[in-house]
Amino acid sequence: MTIAPQVAAAGFTPYQYAVCLGGIAWRETLRFLHQRERFVAALVRPLVWLFVFAAGFRQVLGLSITPPYETYVLYEVYVVPGLIAMVQLFNGMQSSLSMVYDREMGNMRMLLVSPFPRGYLLICKLLASTAVSLLQVYAFLLISRLYGIDAPAWGYLAVLPALVLNGLMLGALGMLLSSLVNQLENFAGVMNFVIFPMLFASSALYPLWLVQQSSPLLSLICQFNPLTWGIELIRFALYLQVNWLALAAVCGSAVVFTAAAVLAYDPARGLIAHRGA
Repeated sequence: MTIAPQVAAAGFTPYQYAVCLGGIAWRETLRFLHQRERFVAALVRPLVWLFVFAAGFRQVLGLSITPPYETYVLYEVYVVPGLIAMVQLFNGMQSSLSMVYDREMGNMRMLLVSPFPRGYLLICKLLASTAVSLLQVYAFLLISRLYGIDAPAWGYLAVLPALVLNGLMLGALGMLLSSLVNQLENFAGVMNFVIFPMLFASSALYPLWLVQQSSPLLSLICQFNPLTWGIELIRFALYLQVNWLALAAVCGSAVVFTAAAVLAYDPARGLIAHRGA
């Protein structure tokens, strides 16, 4: 598609920006639909924790009454928000892996040389990846509800903004990491180096007060982990409450990671320029 010089000079209309966003989102949706094993793998990981590990930990780990819960809860109930964040974390890294692949194959170069602002293209990619993660999360919530883990009916709708913010934060983090990797085969090691420390040093699998009792240092690390606040934001939203500290931390982290990713992909000043990509 050729854009007239006067249009390029004057800037794009909102409709043209919307068409660009729709095209990138449609491409991500088609890729997701064609990669059915990716959808299955995204659900297998949290379901293994829910069906296997949570059943064993139920008798070992007792949970007292802590907000947002108003009574004692089983371990399966506590761990669901953390497993939701796990789904979004892995999706963000998978989306970044596809960016590395597209960069090697040339598709990303074709996208980034379009007349649209590069930052807008990256944000469109981030929004499309977040939308895909929402499909995976709600599929997991449906299975967990059939398993007997219920949340307030309105909680499934109230949690949507928290899921969007958390997805944007984790997707932007993955996008930033993708700018650091030259080759596709190196990204798997980077993913493992980031995913598992973030997951286990968070409140995904155990409450922070329990971590504080065993290791104050680990508890401090968990509090500086952005994934912890994403999990707490989801946990409170699922029960129709707002954790304002978590909301501020997730929004701030999302802005910082997104700005850093856009800067890293800047051909003049970013990491892509320094690597000569």
